[in-house]
Amino acid sequence: MTFDRRDFLKISAGAAGAAAVGGLTGCATSSASVGGAKAKIVVVGAGYGGSTFARYMKMWSPQAHVTVIEPNDFFTSCPFSNTVLGGINSMEDITFSYDTVKKQVDQWVADKVTAIDTGKRTVTTAGGKTFAYDRLVLAGGIELLFDKVEGYDAEARKTIKHGWKAGPDQTGVLRKQLEAMPDGGTFVMSVPMAPYRCPPGPYERACLVATYFKQAKPRSKVIVLDGNPDIASKKGLFLAAWKKHFGYGTDNSMIDYRPNNMPRSVNPKTMMVGTEFDDVKGDVINVVPPMRAAAITGMAGVRDGNNGTWCTIDYRTFESTVVPNVHVLGDSALTNFPKSGSVANNTGKMCAAAIAEILAGRQPDQAPVVTNTCYSATGQGTAFHVATVFRYDAAGNKMVAQKGGGVSKEESELEMAYMESWAKNVWADTLGLPESHNFSVKG
Repeated sequence: MTFDRRDFLKISAGAAGAAAVGGLTGCATSSASVGGAKAKIVVVGAGYGGSTFARYMKMWSPQAHVTVIEPNDFFTSCPFSNTVLGGINSMEDITFSYDTVKKQVDQWVADKVTAIDTGKRTVTTAGGKTFAYDRLVLAGGIELLFDKVEGYDAEARKTIKHGWKAGPDQTGVLRKQLEAMPDGGTFVMSVPMAPYRCPPGPYERACLVATYFKQAKPRSKVIVLDGNPDIASKKGLFLAAWKKHFGYGTDNSMIDYRPNNMPRSVNPKTMMVGTEFDDVKGDVINVVPPMRAAAITGMAGVRDGNNGTWCTIDYRTFESTVVPNVHVLGDSALTNFPKSGSVANNTGKMCAAAIAEILAGRQPDQAPVVTNTCYSATGQGTAFHVATVFRYDAAGNKMVAQKGGGVSKEESELEMAYMESWAKNVWADTLGLPESHNFSVKG
């Protein structure tokens, strides 16, 4: 299905109300001089943001030359990856081909970026190739800071998995560790300090692992070491699910939740996680270290916000506020909306629309709207969601959550059906999957 850029902008404007008038601020620049017919767009990263951007960029500005640089052979979805840990789905269910994206863009480079020169406007890969750009789009997600946890070195990472970048070497291995764990064992998992990728993800993980234990290893426990002072997302819904399904709040609770317990160290030999308060032993350890914007943003010098950990952007174009002609999508951006697959997919389209307008010598939408819909599974064939709409406020140069949206009153099987439908639709939209694609994912 094709989606006209004008229609997209009309929808955004309609949701936002009257567009604000005025020139772009920050580093946003007019690029009509580069010649829209041959403008070179380089996209680094083909996740939810990068793949969506690349597809829509070619759809809305077919004259532009779009190059995508991505080291992974397949797209593996972080949303729904917790269901693999719970034994509901397999890695194959959340792994997809890049075939359609490769056909739609002008150049696909299966390599890793090693250097970015924003002065010369070039990107260099590990294979020694250099690509010039007029516009650079960075969609690399997150960088995990293992050095912030003592002992979390390369050797320790062979045993201790984070599972926060889904893949067979992370999600797949962690699932096998859970399967091999004896009944009566302990799964120790952690939650990094906010902001981090997928705010409700750790608490959903606790639900799904506990569900697996309840069915296969009923004497086992889940210990949640949370670096935050409280549950960071959907607190009421998660507490209700924990109480209903896992006896939370009783002496027989399968989930032991410990706030203000950021892991300070790990020891794969003794299988201990050290916190400020004590050492916690586990049969399986799943520590998610602190994170920041992807390493490629550091190469480009756009990691300028929140003590140099995230990237500030112009919300109307997703262009860096410190380096011109570099746009940042998805989890790497410093924003007040969640770091989610839904946001990455939506902002990929918004960035494509903005650059298409700039290349055509026109002004991008001055009142953009970002939507986020986030589902969480409880592992009982049920789920719940939160939905939010953000509108750009020109006066405050910020995104403001709008009235409406909302959150589920409680978990339900219907919500799980919606969750499955959302996943299939966003995967199809991100990757251009054909209507005949046979999805096997289930809740």
